[in-house]
Amino acid sequence: MKLSEFKFTLPDKLIAQYPTENRDESRLMVIHKDTGKIEHKVFRDIVDYYDEGDVFVVNDTKVFPARLYGNKEKTGAKIEVFLLRELNRESHLWDVLVDPARKIRVGNKLYFGDGNLVAEVIDNTTSRGRTIRFLFDGDDAEFYKTIDELGETPLPKDLNRDAEDSDRERFQTIFADKKGAVAAPTAGLHFTPQIAKRLEIKGIDISPVTLHVGLGTFREVDVEDLTKHKMDSENFQVPQPTVDIVNRVLSEKKNVCAVGTTVMRALETSVSASNLLKANEGWTDKFIFPPYDFKICRSLITNFHKPQSTLMMMAAAFGGYELVMQAYEEAVKEEYRFLTYGDAMLII
Repeated sequence: MKLSEFKFTLPDKLIAQYPTENRDESRLMVIHKDTGKIEHKVFRDIVDYYDEGDVFVVNDTKVFPARLYGNKEKTGAKIEVFLLRELNRESHLWDVLVDPARKIRVGNKLYFGDGNLVAEVIDNTTSRGRTIRFLFDGDDAEFYKTIDELGETPLPKDLNRDAEDSDRERFQTIFADKKGAVAAPTAGLHFTPQIAKRLEIKGIDISPVTLHVGLGTFREVDVEDLTKHKMDSENFQVPQPTVDIVNRVLSEKKNVCAVGTTVMRALETSVSASNLLKANEGWTDKFIFPPYDFKICRSLITNFHKPQSTLMMMAAAFGGYELVMQAYEEAVKEEYRFLTYGDAMLII
């Protein structure tokens, strides 16, 4: 398929600036792939679509405050430093994005806070990308505590607002456990402890995988031929306990639900030769777009995404291109809320 086939007009007013007051009060569009039926619900209704023996696979990654603001040595120019990934823990080596990039060269030093955190630029990676080394004398715990204190919640630029104190909690899912993401796995943001309890009472498992969401998930596709797009690699882990539960559910012909596109990527990267799930960890750059033969899941929860995004393409691969494009058209007409803090879609 071509990039241009995923175009639609997204009015700015439909980009959710803030989350709903309660996580499970988001709207939920339910798409039935077999009949083409589209229903309009509220997220807390999600439990009604699952039965005893089914499983929800969630992403337990935890977002860290990856956006730092520092000052360049000598000039004092304000520089945004977005932490992408840690390259070496012992030497505090990181891949980052800097803005404005034209001011930042190899050898420059950047000062954060009251100057108790200093970084030196040691390499250029892309037009905005740099490798930096933090010059920090304390231990790991002190270093990450300093990052937590100085960093801001890395809200996507699409929201066009600064992070607020409330975002620290609201930009994490209730499943967040393993720190390493620079963006939230948004489908999981709709879940509450109450929904988790209702699923448990109904005999439905919730099992975690980890995929540390990087900015690559949201990087714009700039080639018309989708086979030429390269996803950035993201670190993931599919643990054995989750494998055991998912494979049992598959053997019983029950429903495996991927809570988010990040979960789907981790699962589809970990399919065995017999089309079962296998324990796996490492890096994945898997790009899923139509047509694609999914092996593990019978349902997918996802948000409403930007036009021509890889996230939207995966939804179209799972739900069927024409049906998902129809659903997006209806979502705009019915004024569903889009992107990170927006509403949810369930594809069955």
